[in-house]
Amino acid sequence: MRVLLADDEETIAVTLRDALEEAGYEVVSAGDTDTALAALEAGGIDVVLTDIRMPGKGGMVVLSRSVELDPNRPVVIMTGFASMDQAVEAVDIGASFYVQKPFRNQAMVSMVDTLARLRELQLENTRLRGRLEASDGFRDVVGQSDAMRAVFERVRTVAPTDATVLIEGESGTGKERIALALHELSERGKGPFVPISCAALPESLLEAELFGSEKGAFTDSRKDRKGRFELADCGTLFLDDIDDMPLPVQVKLLRVLQERRFERLGGEKTHEVDIRVVAATKAPLRDLVREGRFREDLYYRVNVVPVNLPPLRERTGDVPLLVAHLIERHGRGREYRLSRTAMNAMERYPWPGNVRELENSVQRAIALAGKKLELAAEDLLPLDPRWRGATEVTGEIRPLRTIVKEAEAAHIARALESTGGHRMQTAELLGISRKVLWEKMRDLDLEAPGNS
Repeated sequence: MRVLLADDEETIAVTLRDALEEAGYEVVSAGDTDTALAALEAGGIDVVLTDIRMPGKGGMVVLSRSVELDPNRPVVIMTGFASMDQAVEAVDIGASFYVQKPFRNQAMVSMVDTLARLRELQLENTRLRGRLEASDGFRDVVGQSDAMRAVFERVRTVAPTDATVLIEGESGTGKERIALALHELSERGKGPFVPISCAALPESLLEAELFGSEKGAFTDSRKDRKGRFELADCGTLFLDDIDDMPLPVQVKLLRVLQERRFERLGGEKTHEVDIRVVAATKAPLRDLVREGRFREDLYYRVNVVPVNLPPLRERTGDVPLLVAHLIERHGRGREYRLSRTAMNAMERYPWPGNVRELENSVQRAIALAGKKLELAAEDLLPLDPRWRGATEVTGEIRPLRTIVKEAEAAHIARALESTGGHRMQTAELLGISRKVLWEKMRDLDLEAPGNS
């Protein structure tokens, strides 16, 4: 951090400069207005300390020019002739503080420490926003890691085609947002984007939702109803959680993907559609094929172009970027910030619920922050002591898979305890589906307290 110290009183200028340099700051000294203005024009100044009265036009001119060049740069006005009117004017122009001489050098260094931390956060936010803009075309998809760059590149390459895409990734990794990017970056971007979760509906309702139904096809069916295939005509149909699609529906889906033709439930008329299909799975479909839970012919039909989304624990370098994006999204215009300790903890945490869990954590911390602008680590990460112990540096290097598994088990156990064992509430708290929670509890050999 570079500090501009503009003061013509040699005693103050020398002793304060020494104190600032001892605290680790690079100090640019100026004994008159013109020298101070030249330093501002040269750039690279993070904090300005300027006396009101000095040779030239004085400190108010330095303040005004600093605000013109960089409205976010902190400026402290120093004066031996304080007046209320002058203080009000300085604050109105943009001064951060108005300090009367004489002052203790250590008190001034503490003030600069505070302003420097704010300045560092502002610069970091600016850098992060610039990096976010580099991901143009990917609404709410954030990442600069090598893994995410590879995803962006593949999506940009395949988006202009009509090839069927299969997005693979754990729950909470952002598969629907990637599907939306594929749609918006294609020539179908002006057409409809129609999503449907294959895990959310039973077989009979899923079939009706996909293909539509004719009046009288089933009880309470009083009019013809279009399905998602018809609604997605000239656009994109997104089949989320295709790994949960029942086998009988898979048979009918295969025919539509081959011919782009189908009949509504209870109808005889054949409908044709012009759509692009994007599917997503949280489980490896090849494994489901071997288990007989997914048709092999359908697997090859949907897996034309695979896109693999990495879990957040494999791209922890993207966590600061995601946090900045989520604060901007949910912070209602307030400049929330995190301490370096809190951010380091978030980068170490394995995030079993992936980006969805991270988003829930940021929203929770903002809700609990009240009027404070610094988000507390304990609100962002209710870390289990067992996890903290597992990640301490001890001299023993343990397998990463073991560390992640222990952390995931500890975090899910804590969540279950906080909800009294209620699995639906626990799944919502973790940002995952109840089915995924059940699978993780089974794999990690966890039991919920009580029955739910």
